[in-house]
Amino acid sequence: MLTTEPLERLVQKMDSQNRLVRAWPLTGGVSAQITALEIVHPDGQTQKMIARLHGEVDRQHNPQVAADEFKLLQHLKLAGLAVPAPYYLDTSCEIFPIPYLVIEYVDGTTAPEDFPESDYLRQYATHLAQIHRLPAADFDFLPRQADNKFKQRPAKMDDSIGESQIRDILESVSPLTQPNPFVLLHGDFWPGNLLWRGGQLVAIIDWEDARTGDPLADLANSRLEILWAFGMDAMQAVTNIYQSLTNLDYTNLPYWDLCAALRPAFKISEWAADAIAEKRMRERHGWFVTQAFGKI
Repeated sequence: MLTTEPLERLVQKMDSQNRLVRAWPLTGGVSAQITALEIVHPDGQTQKMIARLHGEVDRQHNPQVAADEFKLLQHLKLAGLAVPAPYYLDTSCEIFPIPYLVIEYVDGTTAPEDFPESDYLRQYATHLAQIHRLPAADFDFLPRQADNKFKQRPAKMDDSIGESQIRDILESVSPLTQPNPFVLLHGDFWPGNLLWRGGQLVAIIDWEDARTGDPLADLANSRLEILWAFGMDAMQAVTNIYQSLTNLDYTNLPYWDLCAALRPAFKISEWAADAIAEKRMRERHGWFVTQAFGKI
């Protein structure tokens, strides 16, 4: 939890007459420190905002991550996507030792109740396709999807997910051909990064992993996340809806599925809520890898 004094300075830096009413940490953020702020503007209006300080890993991958995310949100808001509005960027490091941004506080939940699954999946796939309609040329300030990422194996591999066998296949075809035009990628499009209210997807959050690349990379990761959350039929439903909304070459999807299958290496135990959830995630992950092998 950030202390009150620097947060008071933050809101007054945005406007010297702003007043901080309260601040509280938001749970769920892994790669960034996220603090909700309630402030009173000079006209007496109260507003909630969010201060985001990116974690060390993200800053190492991209030292400009705060500025890039702020600029990205500006682009996406103008494009009509459901994202938080960016309010303020501070790269001076006068208040905190790292840059930060202030964005809109969106009231919503990542786990809507009493909401038809079919509607959820339809909106999920539709918004992913909407992101992928934005060409890479509009986001040349973002990192580009890495080439030859399987040239060198890590020192340790996660045998519990069959990492060695997955890498055998991926190394044999690396670098993958790129039949699809590069587009904007969210980089971590999963249910935990979507906010819902009243049966509608109201915000796509946490854009620190955004880059440009093959849209199938995002789709594959989303397929695994939907499989974990809702099962095989839901994964296929999202895929079918997405494919109906896009005009892409899906030949390499099994390979991108295998790339997605490597992301949870050594992390499933950490990500799972309990032993039962871990068992289910591992079983579904194994099925996901098997179906990808079967299509190659």
